[in-house]
Amino acid sequence: MESSPSGRNPNSRPYIVQAMRETEGPIIASTDYMKIVPDQIAPWLKRQIGLAGTDGFGRSDSREYLRNHFEINAESIVAATLSRLAREGKFNATKAAQSMIDLGLRPEVLDPSLA
Repeated sequence: MESSPSGRNPNSRPYIVQAMRETEGPIIASTDYMKIVPDQIAPWLKRQIGLAGTDGFGRSDSREYLRNHFEINAESIVAATLSRLAREGKFNATKAAQSMIDLGLRPEVLDPSLA
């Protein structure tokens, strides 16, 4: 087996490629850090990735509050997933919109990075 200058097998695939190989549906990446962190894996994936993160905004509050504010909490991840499925025609758009209301999300609120 040949190896590259880094000592790796040049035919090996990144773990993320192996782990996501047989998955379907939208990919939503959420982080307490900047969106650039999960964005670094996007080139390895065969489909578009939805990103959510704090983009480096330092705020002095609880993690729970900040996750809600930056829309990286569980409810927002579900909403992003339903939205992506609706745009792909795999979920009813009216039900997706109602689900966001049921989850307690407020679509009329400003983008968190502008608030």
